[in-house]
Amino acid sequence: MKIRRLHPWNLRYEEAVAVQRRLSRQIREKALPRPIDTIAGADASYHPQGSKVHGAVLAFTFPDLVLADRAMASDTPPFPYVAGLLSFREAPVLEKAFSKLGTTPDVIIFDGQGIAHPRAMGLASHMGLILGCPTIGCAKTRLVGSYPPPGQAKGSTAPLNYQGRIVGAVVRTRPGVKPVFVSPGHAITLAEAIDLVLDCSRGYRLPEPVRQAHLAVNRYRLKAEGSPVGVKK
Repeated sequence: MKIRRLHPWNLRYEEAVAVQRRLSRQIREKALPRPIDTIAGADASYHPQGSKVHGAVLAFTFPDLVLADRAMASDTPPFPYVAGLLSFREAPVLEKAFSKLGTTPDVIIFDGQGIAHPRAMGLASHMGLILGCPTIGCAKTRLVGSYPPPGQAKGSTAPLNYQGRIVGAVVRTRPGVKPVFVSPGHAITLAEAIDLVLDCSRGYRLPEPVRQAHLAVNRYRLKAEGSPVGVKK
C-alpha cells in the first residue's frame, strides 16, 4: 500500500498534540463509494519491558472473511505511551507492515479509537489519512464520552456522546459480553462502521479481522522476542 508521509514521528508532546489538531481538520465522515470486497484488521503488540513494537495487518475477502494477504513488521517505538497519543507509538510500525501488504483493502479496522478521541484523531483516524483509506476504530475501552448501557443481545448499540456530539457507538458483538467502542476513523460513516463491525463478528468480542491480527502479531512477537505473550497496552 502507498504510505503518505504526513510528518515526523519523533516529536515532543506539544508538537504531537499540534499535529493531531491540524490533521483532525482533514478527517471526513462520508459514505463508502462502493460495496466492499476486502477488509483488513491491524494491531500492534509489545512486551511490557521490551524495546520493540510489532505490527500485523491481515486482509480478508468480504463478506466470507477468507484470509487473502498478511504482513508483519517490527520497529523501535519513537514515542512513549501517552494516553491520547497512541498513534505516535504504534503507527510507525503499522506503516511498515502496510507498506509490505500486496492487497489494498477497501476498509481497515484498527484496535484503537477513531474520532472518539479528545482531538478526534485516534489511531484509526491517523492511519486513515496516512493510507488514504476508509478506516474504523474498534476499541476495547472508552477513551472519551458518555453512553447509556446497550442491550445484552448481539447487535445492541448505544450512542457515545462527547462534547455535545455523537462520536461513536457502544456495540454488543456477543450476547452478555462487554461491548466494544466503535467510531469512524476516516472516509466512512458511523452507521457503516457499526454494520461492518457486526458483519465481521463471528462469535467473539472483537470482529474477526482485528481478532486475527491480534493473534498473529502476538505469535510474531513471541517468535521475534522469545518472550511470553502479554498485554499490548
